[in-house]
Amino acid sequence: MNKDNLKATYNRIADEYARRIYGELDHKPFDQEMLQDFAEKVRGSGLVCDLGCDPGHVARYLHNLEINVLGIDLSEGMIEQARKLNPDIEFLPADMMRLKLDNASFAGIVAAYSIIHLTPSEIPVTFQEMHRVLRSGGWLLLSFHIGSQTLHMDDWWGHKVDIDFHFLDPAVIKRELESAGFEIHRALERDPYPDVEYKSCRCYILAKS
Repeated sequence: MNKDNLKATYNRIADEYARRIYGELDHKPFDQEMLQDFAEKVRGSGLVCDLGCDPGHVARYLHNLEINVLGIDLSEGMIEQARKLNPDIEFLPADMMRLKLDNASFAGIVAAYSIIHLTPSEIPVTFQEMHRVLRSGGWLLLSFHIGSQTLHMDDWWGHKVDIDFHFLDPAVIKRELESAGFEIHRALERDPYPDVEYKSCRCYILAKS
């Protein structure tokens, strides 16, 4: 992953991304159910991280479920949008592969499509970092596109960009999570929602540290 290109891309599209994506959970009942189940598991346990938070729509959903949540994203532009849209939630810019946080900082982590820019060699490093900042018994909710292809984009909503989206094999991701010390609680798949999102099948994995 070229982090400079990734950050520049999301900084460039941050305004448009927030306009188009911030309300997407209203049209995704499956995602709402997964977040509600996650919230029941972490409520009252401590701080939860929305890792790769984009404009903060997942953080907002969790906050509305009375979860103490912090949003983290590589892109300062996304953090700016998240803070503007959610002034009552804290957001910080940071690299998810090298979080400058203490061990066992979080009771839970949601990483909604935030691993799809990682190369195969970066995934285990990232999962080890997630495990490090999660307390023992903490919960991880992970989602990603299913497949084996890489989608490259050099134009996104009329903006010139340079970004790769990696589709991932659920069996590989489960194996990497287990290697990082996670226990897989359940893994579910769903078809895409027509006219709401990119037409790819999705995987959701709930794991425990």
